[in-house]
Amino acid sequence: MTPSTDASDHERAAIQAFLRGDDDECASRWEAAHRTALAAGHLDEAARYAFWLGFLLLAGGQTARANGWFVRSGSLIAHTVTECRASGYLLIPQSLGALEASDPQRAQALGARAAEIGDRFHDADLRAFGRLCHGQALIAAGEPDAGMAKLDEVMLWAAAGELGAIVTGIAYCAVILECVALFDLKRAAEWTGELSGWCDAQSGLVPFRGQCLVHRSQLQQAEGDWPGAVESALQACARLADPPHPALGLAHYQLGEMRRLRGDLDGAEHSYRDAGRHGCDPVPGVALLELARGDGTAASATILRALAESGLSVSRPALLSAAVEIHRANGDITAAHQASDELSAIAMRSSSELLTAMADQAAGSVQMEYGKVPAALKALRAAATAFRAAHMPYDVARTAVLLGLACAAMGDQSSAGVEFSTAKILFGELAATPDLNRVERLLVGLAADVGRGDPSTTLSARELEVLAHIAAGRTNREIAGRLVVSPHTVARHVEHIYAKLGVANRAAATAYAYEHHLV
Repeated sequence: MTPSTDASDHERAAIQAFLRGDDDECASRWEAAHRTALAAGHLDEAARYAFWLGFLLLAGGQTARANGWFVRSGSLIAHTVTECRASGYLLIPQSLGALEASDPQRAQALGARAAEIGDRFHDADLRAFGRLCHGQALIAAGEPDAGMAKLDEVMLWAAAGELGAIVTGIAYCAVILECVALFDLKRAAEWTGELSGWCDAQSGLVPFRGQCLVHRSQLQQAEGDWPGAVESALQACARLADPPHPALGLAHYQLGEMRRLRGDLDGAEHSYRDAGRHGCDPVPGVALLELARGDGTAASATILRALAESGLSVSRPALLSAAVEIHRANGDITAAHQASDELSAIAMRSSSELLTAMADQAAGSVQMEYGKVPAALKALRAAATAFRAAHMPYDVARTAVLLGLACAAMGDQSSAGVEFSTAKILFGELAATPDLNRVERLLVGLAADVGRGDPSTTLSARELEVLAHIAAGRTNREIAGRLVVSPHTVARHVEHIYAKLGVANRAAATAYAYEHHLV
């Protein structure tokens, strides 16, 4: 049934108010459209307008009011003989709720049904909304390729201008978020460019610009434009703050990541707290912050809690990568190995080259701990090649540090020096202060060149003490307790011992210590 002209006018005014960020006017206009259609007896259109008012209230965090409008929408069409567009739209919040409740199978079914209704009624927005929900549910169910195929289809409709402005913006932001989570940064960059161009073409547009800036910051971080990443994150925090947008927590988390990587640990803690306050669980960042501050026990507890909660979510690979780093620093090689194996299994099911590189980097670091240095070198070379091809300098530098340690363990001091020096240059260009300080210490240790001197003099007194505890079979945590230092500090001493002695693991360090009468 054709809606009344007055109702259509209110609908257009509601959309314009939304796009310029006038939430009160937007809500007022949707309600006016609903009441006008209701008075004219157009129940299906009145129900659709009620859905939109509810959906935008939900996006603004007003859950109770939103649910009230969803109930009203459903009651209007409850006794209709056939389905209508509104019945399809009402499946969208149900699908999103199922996804939130970790029920991707139900979310898939609801999204697919909504898309089917959209097809039948030739409603491009409903069809796209349904496909979007279906694709997100497939990704959550562990089928990223199938899910992204549906999301790409939605993006083609958006880029071609076939969707309404609200659904276009929602689709862009949702798809880019999934791309970043799946480490498909090439696709994320492509759609972020499209979103930025679309935002610029909408005169006076307020929504979506802030979330676009979050995605831009994430990509700038990966590409090595850290000053730009910080500026974009700051702008995103400002744009999304008033009124608070659902993506505000992610913006604060991204700012926290940049502060942590640059060595502003207090600033990072502040940002992570803001992220949590706005609904974003700040992991793995906060766990890595605890590690950087020397509290390996807290870091381990945080990352294990996050992994226990994450299930099969797209956030799991990032958590596993951090877990490998944290467990290695704590000397818990068994736990590091388990996390690395799970990450490798996920990478094998994915088409993401970056996810494979992350898994290779983690596997290489663990293989060194078991003395499998040739295998470690192979995995680390593969990771370095992939990161370099993706133009990700920070990841290239971190892999170079591991390669340097592996080369030193093989007795190849020259190649170790090349790798450490490469990492030093890249960390310096990025102003990654904590990593830069670490690699500079490794270069100093390497310069001692134990082959030309007495290891009892090239190792510091504290390193000799730590080596004695290693030879006694103690873990990093046990050593930390005896020396009254943090496990993180012990991990750094262990790393320096490996580099100076040219060994790759605790067993080799122990053998070296006994062979050279250091214990």
